Amino acid sequence: MVKRNKPAWPDFKAQPRQANENPTAAVRPSAVGYTDKPAWPDFKAQPRQANENPTAAKRPPTVKFSDREGEVDIGTCGYSYREWVDSGFYPAGTKSSEMLARYGRFFSVVELNYTWYQMAREEAIARMVEKAPGHLRFAAKLTRTMTHERVDDWQRELKDYIRGISPLGKRLLAVLIQLPPDFDRTVAHRSYLAALLDGLSSLPVAVEFRHPSWARDSVFAELERRRVSLVTVDCPLLPDLFPPLDVVTHPGLFYIRFHGRNRVGWRSANMQKKFHYDYSTEELHRYADDRIRPMMSKAARGLLFFNNHVGAHAPRNAQKLARILAGK
Repeated sequence: MVKRNKPAWPDFKAQPRQANENPTAAVRPSAVGYTDKPAWPDFKAQPRQANENPTAAKRPPTVKFSDREGEVDIGTCGYSYREWVDSGFYPAGTKSSEMLARYGRFFSVVELNYTWYQMAREEAIARMVEKAPGHLRFAAKLTRTMTHERVDDWQRELKDYIRGISPLGKRLLAVLIQLPPDFDRTVAHRSYLAALLDGLSSLPVAVEFRHPSWARDSVFAELERRRVSLVTVDCPLLPDLFPPLDVVTHPGLFYIRFHGRNRVGWRSANMQKKFHYDYSTEELHRYADDRIRPMMSKAARGLLFFNNHVGAHAPRNAQKLARILAGK
C-alpha cells in the first residue's frame, strides 16, 4: 500500500513581490514522492536570510516509492511569459530577467522551449544557469531545424546544439525531441530518427511523437534498447494524433507533457487557442490515479510538464497536480 506524505507545497498567490528582495534566493520546492517519514521543506517557513548564497539551496530528503527510490518533478513548458504577470503568477513589475529565479521558488524543474525556436547558445545558457536557483533542473527542447525543418546540414546543427546546452551539465535531465504531426513512420523518417538518436546518445533523451503510426511495440522496444524515454502526452482525443499511452521505455525516466484538452483550439493554428485549457481537479485526480502512479512504479524518476501556458493555467495546474500527488 502506498503511503502518502503531505508536503507544504508553495502557493504562488501568497508570495507578493517585495521591495529590495533577491529574486534568486529561492529554496528548492518539494519534489513529489512517497515516504514513511515526510520531512518536506516548507517554502513559506524559509525566509530570505542576509548574505545567503542563492545557489546553495538544499535538496529535500530522498523520497521513496515502495522499496526503492523514486520521485516526480513537476514544472511547465517555458517560464518567460509576460502574460503570467497579468495573470498573477509573477507579481506586478516582475522583469523578464527575474522570472526564472521566481519560477524556481515554486518548481524544481523547467522545460526550456525557446531552444526549439532558436539555436541554444553556450554563452546565453551559461548566463541563465548562473542566475538560476541552485536546485533547479532542466529539460531542453531540440531546435526545430532538426525536427520540423530537418535542414540538410542537420548534423552541424546538432553539434552546435550539444555545445550550446553544455553549460547545463548534470542539471540537464532530458533533451526533448518533439516531432511534427507529418513525421510518420516511413523508412526515411525511421533512418533519420535513428541517426538523430545516435548523435544524442551521450545525453538523456525523450521523444514525443505526434503521428499515430509510431504507436507500435517495435518502436517502444527500440526506444527501450536505446534507453530513450517515450513522451506520454495528454491532449484532445482527436483522430490522427498519437494516442495517450502510459508506456515506460526507460527505467530511469518517464516524461509526461500536458497540452490541455481544447478540441476546438487544437486544429485552429492559433497557439493562444490551442493551449488555452484549465484542467479541473477531477481530471487531474483521475490522471494521477490512472497514469502517473502506475508509471511511477516502473521508473525511478518522472518529469511532468504543463504546456497550457495561456492565462497561467500551466503553473496553477502544475501546483494543483503536485498537491494531489502529495496527498494534500
